[in-house]
Amino acid sequence: MGRLLFFAVIFVLIFWILKKLFRKDFDAKNISSSEGEDMVCCDYCNLHLPKEESVIRDNKFFCSEEHARLSS
Repeated sequence: MGRLLFFAVIFVLIFWILKKLFRKDFDAKNISSSEGEDMVCCDYCNLHLPKEESVIRDNKFFCSEEHARLSS
């Protein structure tokens, strides 16, 4: 019975240490990738999308070429 308790405690300690180590790696990855993108609103349909994916015409943002054409 004493051996079983000893190995159970060792197992829990190893599990706890590994969990702490992997959590630090996971948190570090999340912090570096959590930078957001600038979002804009389509002037035609009010859809929000990343600025890099938008179509810009006359200083207005659109979600597609079609909406840019329809707005003109």
